[in-house]
Amino acid sequence: MAKVVTFGEVMLRLATPGYERFSQAHRFDATFGGGEANVAVSLAQYGIDARFVTRLPDNDIARMCVSELRGLGVGVDDILYGGERIGIYYLETGAVARGSKVIYDRAHSSISEIGPGMVDWDKVLAGADWFHWTGITPALSQGAADACLEAIRAANRLGVKVSCDLNYRKKLWQYGKKASEVMPALVEGCDLILGNEEDAEKEFGIKPEGFDAEKTGGEIDQTRFESVCRQLMARFPRCRKVAITLRGSINANHNTWGGVLFDGTTLWQSRRYDITHIVDRVGGGDSFMGGLLYGLLTYPTDQEAIEFAAAASALKHTIPGDYNRVTVAEVEGLVAGGGSGRVSR
Repeated sequence: MAKVVTFGEVMLRLATPGYERFSQAHRFDATFGGGEANVAVSLAQYGIDARFVTRLPDNDIARMCVSELRGLGVGVDDILYGGERIGIYYLETGAVARGSKVIYDRAHSSISEIGPGMVDWDKVLAGADWFHWTGITPALSQGAADACLEAIRAANRLGVKVSCDLNYRKKLWQYGKKASEVMPALVEGCDLILGNEEDAEKEFGIKPEGFDAEKTGGEIDQTRFESVCRQLMARFPRCRKVAITLRGSINANHNTWGGVLFDGTTLWQSRRYDITHIVDRVGGGDSFMGGLLYGLLTYPTDQEAIEFAAAASALKHTIPGDYNRVTVAEVEGLVAGGGSGRVSR
């Protein structure tokens, strides 16, 4: 069984019920989520030995989170305990012309106060096939960025492949450093990079010519993104594959969705999904990354890997919460042409 280790922050998610606005909500639905934890959950659902590393306070809320992750099959034995609080994010789900909103309350969270030397990465990464991180982690603090770089270098030394979801979040870079100052040193150690047009532009100044995400009308020319992949691979020579998620936003409830995977020679393109009734798009990119890692670990071709990733993520848009609670059989069924929504009896 393949082993994948992910590292980052998991948060308490407080979402308004249904489509209520913050100003009218009198209660919140409490769950958990976070980029790297979401990837670990996806992989565990597919039968991969997925381990999640983070730092949490030693209190009942954190134990509730760890218990949930354990129940979903994620390895949690390497989680550190310390600090005062778990990060929180508040979610208002948008509809039609009104976009969703996220408010972060994660300052001084336990993982933001992590630093190098606190995790024994040689022990954690022993026997691992992949190490995965996202651009959210180094955005939290200098200490988190340093710990992430320490993990990447350990993985490189141990021969563990490294994947990164660039995940640019402008609200998070608040400790005096810009993403463009911090990210290059970390991405240099990556074998696989996932991003979208905004991530590549904000972090490295790389963008597809003549593309405006606000004016797609749901229609995206996937081949336009080969230039982004080539530029990323030229900037980071260690990288062997680049994946780009392609979201065409018609409105908050109706998106088109797919992705491409570039291996330096061929641009592999997934089927395009028309997601007409989005239930929850949070965690969509994470579900794509989890599907892609599973696909690369399991299938003989990159075409099969990118198809699995796109289908897995299309299904995630139908599931409330951050986690993608689907099976391999369900994803493969969609890849094979399913998706009618008929009752399974």
